[in-house]
Amino acid sequence: MIDTLVLGAGAAGLFCGARAGELGQRVLVVDHARKPAEKVRISGGGRCNFTNIETGPNNFVSQNPHFAKSALARYSPWDFCDRVAKAGLTWHEKTLGQLFCDQRSGAIIDMLVGDLKAAGGEMRLETQIGEVEHRDGLFHVATSGGPLKARTLVVATGGLSIPKMGASGLAYDIARKFGHDIVPTRPALVPFTFTGAFKDAFSELSGVSCMVDAKAGSGPDFHEAMLFTHRGLSGPAMLQASTYWHESEPVEIDLAPGTTLMDELAEDRKAHPKQAFSTWLSGRFPARLGQYISGWPGMPSGKQLAQLSKAEMDAVATALKHWKPVPAGTEGYRTAEVTAGGIDTDGLSSKTMESKLVPGLYFIGECVDVTGWLGGYNFQWAWASADACARAIADR
Repeated sequence: MIDTLVLGAGAAGLFCGARAGELGQRVLVVDHARKPAEKVRISGGGRCNFTNIETGPNNFVSQNPHFAKSALARYSPWDFCDRVAKAGLTWHEKTLGQLFCDQRSGAIIDMLVGDLKAAGGEMRLETQIGEVEHRDGLFHVATSGGPLKARTLVVATGGLSIPKMGASGLAYDIARKFGHDIVPTRPALVPFTFTGAFKDAFSELSGVSCMVDAKAGSGPDFHEAMLFTHRGLSGPAMLQASTYWHESEPVEIDLAPGTTLMDELAEDRKAHPKQAFSTWLSGRFPARLGQYISGWPGMPSGKQLAQLSKAEMDAVATALKHWKPVPAGTEGYRTAEVTAGGIDTDGLSSKTMESKLVPGLYFIGECVDVTGWLGGYNFQWAWASADACARAIADR
């Protein structure tokens, strides 16, 4: 028998195992994958965007926006940076508070696995997880490597995103078995797809990118790059907006962020009165995008700037700063970086991540209904929720 059994050798599971081991627990981490922390390996283009120094509760989406506050406050980005530094690794800030490892992302995985082993923890990979039961004060877990018994069970098996890497709904199945509710899940941080005329146009624009302000649903404006693809719209701005998007809703896009286009058009009309409006568009935006916009209904594309009325300029500015295409959907879990929704936080302690229904049962990381923005926030939630869990286990 062991003290703490952790299901899932991803970011949250490995870190929780290491922290629990450092705090005196006998730990075993089990995963069905061949290699640990594959999502860490592919993150940040192979450089691992391991945290964000701007992390705060407002960077997360949850049915309970207050749930993440406690764990995030008690384990900061700088706490994890200290750990990275002690491992001899270095990092740099890219943009918007995102910290990337100067070494390959494998170095972060090596650090996590090394810390687990140094704390006396064990890891078993390629081990299928079967039935999970709780009786006689212990958790009994059937595995392909034989039955396991533990005083404490930590579920850190993630969500449904990127199934080709082994993602599954195991965490939700375990949670339901023990009486927990599940907030409906959906792909998040994922590109949008379009059909019909939009798909045809965006395919022609594939590879074009520009800075925009974008929002969906109740979400904030995200000032980041947007990328046209053969399937639709991608890039950081679209991935961010996707977390707040629901089916049949538009995505509102400002194609000229930070500018008053009405004033800009008026100034250019005065300076270049004979310039064709379509030429102005192709100079103001990437050429292919400008050509596409010139074909929008209501655009005065056959006119020179001097011929534009104030009403026409106002209509142009409104169309460009409040473009509202309606996606057909998203690329789904296949390419989603994370899963929104998950285990309802009403059934968990925000301080410890422990189940309110079953003592000794904990849920951490992506499987919980806490979803971070793009840019290292989800890793910081993994570290913070894992640390909160490990501390609580040691204090039991």
